[in-house]
Amino acid sequence: MSTKEGLVTTDRNNLDPAAAPFAKNPRDLEGLTEGASIIEVVKKVRPHVLLGLSGVGGIFNEEVLKAMKESVSTKPAIFAMSSPTMNAECTAIDAFKHAGGDIVFGSGSPFENVDLDNEKVGHVNQANNMYLFLGIGLGSLLSGARLITDGMLQAAAECLASYMLEEDIAKGILYPSIDSIRNVTAEVGAAVLRAAVEENLAEGHGDVGPKELGRRHGMAKISSETDICRNLSVGGEYGRDFVPADTGNGDPFIIRDGIGIKVLVPWGPV
Repeated sequence: MSTKEGLVTTDRNNLDPAAAPFAKNPRDLEGLTEGASIIEVVKKVRPHVLLGLSGVGGIFNEEVLKAMKESVSTKPAIFAMSSPTMNAECTAIDAFKHAGGDIVFGSGSPFENVDLDNEKVGHVNQANNMYLFLGIGLGSLLSGARLITDGMLQAAAECLASYMLEEDIAKGILYPSIDSIRNVTAEVGAAVLRAAVEENLAEGHGDVGPKELGRRHGMAKISSETDICRNLSVGGEYGRDFVPADTGNGDPFIIRDGIGIKVLVPWGPV
């Protein structure tokens, strides 16, 4: 791991406790020392993945990106996760131009796909929570869990990863088509719910598959506040009962349950 002061090692003074688990002993680094520059580290380590969370625009410069061509991986991954765009560690165009067309590219900011030689496409994967937060919320709500654990989040991530096809992954595509977001949400929701059951966090809820989850809870089209309540409610069976409440000021309906949870729902045809 590198910071603005360079490579993080156990020799660093005033080492941030959050960084301590990632600090390397210099004796194990074969010539790299505390504070080594990012280009020194990339050339020496030849990493499979370059993960940028720095907030420093352009820190993955031409020299760093070209060094990734020497990665020990045949398909190295470059993730420029900082946003907004001006803070991205590199652009998609620069990544494919300097690191080569065989990389996998992900970003926190939106970029257009890149046209490569031989009519190939350098796919840009905007890596945000769009594909997960809906399913995590759905599975957590319907499980009755009072907290969201690492296990539930891991189940969501693994479920999303399993949704991908090998041929898409080979092309550098990391996420399913947005057209499948409803199906993905049902799958992820069911996975989160199952994880809650396995961890004994679900209040009286048994195992359920994505189709059954979708049939019971909100994956059908919604056209009224009554539909919302029916889709969200799991009633006495699972200890949740949602009802509409008029805000009195024209805002969307608020759905309440017996323990005081409030959900702002912009209902309407979907």
